[in-house]
Amino acid sequence: MANDKTMSTVEVAIDGTVAVLALNRPEVRNAVNEVLRTELVAAIERVAQDDAVRAVVITGNGSAFCAGGDLAVMQQSLQAPAGELAFNGWRRQRRLHQAVGGLHALLKPTIAAVNGPAIGLGCDLAMCCDFVIAAERASFAMSFIHRGLIPDGGGLYFLPRRIGLARAKELIFTGRSVETSEALEIGMIDKVTSAERLVAEARAFASELSQGSPTALALAKEILNRTFELGDEEVFALGRQAQAICYSTAEHRAAVDAFLAKTSR
Repeated sequence: MANDKTMSTVEVAIDGTVAVLALNRPEVRNAVNEVLRTELVAAIERVAQDDAVRAVVITGNGSAFCAGGDLAVMQQSLQAPAGELAFNGWRRQRRLHQAVGGLHALLKPTIAAVNGPAIGLGCDLAMCCDFVIAAERASFAMSFIHRGLIPDGGGLYFLPRRIGLARAKELIFTGRSVETSEALEIGMIDKVTSAERLVAEARAFASELSQGSPTALALAKEILNRTFELGDEEVFALGRQAQAICYSTAEHRAAVDAFLAKTSR
């Protein structure tokens, strides 16, 4: 396993074809500050460009997955002159959306291994992944309303697609905590396991998901991510284009040859 300790707030460990990104501010329950935002963007870009990495798991070190935005940083930000407050916030949001958008659009399977509370932005970060596996002690809360805010890390987009519009409104309007049993029942997460087995199971699932053609997987994921926004003809057209690319790949040719060789025996 290759470990990268140079990114102090986001550890990167690559084991075979799976990269594990671990948020690493356990003393503040992995609350997000500017350094973590920046290093998370860099980590995602790194694994995106590494063809040897076929899937990505994101988790948190310590007792929490991510407690959301760092409130100490928020308080400090509010001390900016009134004329600068909005623009400063816009710039922070832009950086944040580079991380969340990069993880969502990553052309490889992504799994959130939620080891503890995923609050506010932490919940957004989990919801943007393709799959969510949670430890029994995990919990989820779109807690922004309690701070006079709205979900700013993609939750307004991702949560309704996971659990439906009405349920998403209820969780966002109340900001209440959701335990793993309810989260599993409503489709907010995909599996519950023990804390001890969490990362190992997420890594194994990531490896299983990435066994097929990386080209076909990347193209299928990109189209699926847009399915709810497109009409059927647009999806058909994108599918035709993607399939044409798949026809030309070495993986397709090898799979056809292997199948024919097997059936001709």
